[in-house]
Amino acid sequence: MKSSGPLLLLVLLAAAGPSQAQFRTSLLDLSGILPSLSRPANHSRIFYAVMFDAGSTGTRIHVYTFIQKLLPVLDNEMFHSIKPGLSAYADHPETAGETVRMLLKVAKKTVPRLDWKRTPLVLRATAGLRLLPAAKAQALLDQVQLVFDESPFLVPDNSVSIMNGTSEGILAWISLNFLTGHLNAHSTKTVGILDLGGGSTQITFLPKLRKTIESAPDGNYVARFDFLNSTFELYTHSYLGNGLMAARLSTLGALGAEGLEWQVFKSSCLPSKFRDDWSFGGLTYQVSGDQDGRAGYKHCYQEVLQVVKGIIHQPHELEDSNVFYAFSYYFDRAVDAGLISKYNVQGGTVRVRDFKKRAKEACNKMTEYPAVSPFLCMDLTYITCLLKDGFGFKDGTVLQLTKKVKHVEASWALGAMLDHFHNLKIH
Repeated sequence: MKSSGPLLLLVLLAAAGPSQAQFRTSLLDLSGILPSLSRPANHSRIFYAVMFDAGSTGTRIHVYTFIQKLLPVLDNEMFHSIKPGLSAYADHPETAGETVRMLLKVAKKTVPRLDWKRTPLVLRATAGLRLLPAAKAQALLDQVQLVFDESPFLVPDNSVSIMNGTSEGILAWISLNFLTGHLNAHSTKTVGILDLGGGSTQITFLPKLRKTIESAPDGNYVARFDFLNSTFELYTHSYLGNGLMAARLSTLGALGAEGLEWQVFKSSCLPSKFRDDWSFGGLTYQVSGDQDGRAGYKHCYQEVLQVVKGIIHQPHELEDSNVFYAFSYYFDRAVDAGLISKYNVQGGTVRVRDFKKRAKEACNKMTEYPAVSPFLCMDLTYITCLLKDGFGFKDGTVLQLTKKVKHVEASWALGAMLDHFHNLKIH
């Protein structure tokens, strides 16, 4: 689907696998890009790039179409996803390779055959593989590499790897600020991002107050880069184990547990009569509600609070500093809770208290919600707790929930793909 309105300006980042240190010296000065949009059409050519996002609960393919007009602009994105994520095949890595091979058919249908050999192919894995033992994660990556090497596309060096959480947050921030038109020479505001995946969650924003940076726990919460003759200093952090699915495990007391075949993990966040198998990360758990009658929002909140308290750092400023775009599971659960229409991928605004209200409804009337998910009470309560007791957002804070911005998926993938174009001045 082609974007309406002006074509998206691109920033071309540094070489593959960005580290936090690289971001401190990386961004291209984009003064001069705006005039390129009015240059004659005969200066242009189309080229493509393929990015795989190997998440904890699914694998997604983004096929980007660019127009080169002396400087490139993004024209279109073809997106497709399948479940489960690669980590579900931790003991069967060949199946993971087949998953990627299947998704490559999307790229072959989107990219003209004559352009295959010059279209870069990249996969970045996130928290799902970061949570696995190193040997199992590497076996999955090796299978993906084999599939890539057999493909007709251009396979760059370091084309398959696990991305660190800091890069995930920064790249998502860059993607969303470009998609919303906030990173240009005339912009005075930026947007913050809240990304809730299955295995990890990220917060990234540009502080207005120096104290926000100075009061951060350590240097892992700060990233710097130069842009348009200015140095951007971001507050950013990724919390591994605090994604929605990993939080379910922690709430159930099942994270890292052994003897899964005979244990039943109970929670007051689940319907009291509920009992079933639930799988994540290649493991299956027996889960149930609390038959002793402990159920409802208050009991559930106390359980999920243990997953957040003392783990999530509260930045010094959040109120009035940025508009925050929240996506991934924030958007999905808002749809499940009826806060946003599933047909409106551009999303809408909700207040933190709206999540709280729907969490209470889901928990206190759990028998009325089985058609959506028995986990709806737990998930909405966790999101409420993460936003309030974790990051420190107020009840009245307005969040912009979205799935797509200008018809492009809200994620880190666009920024990560641009990272491979090398057209930059590193300083």
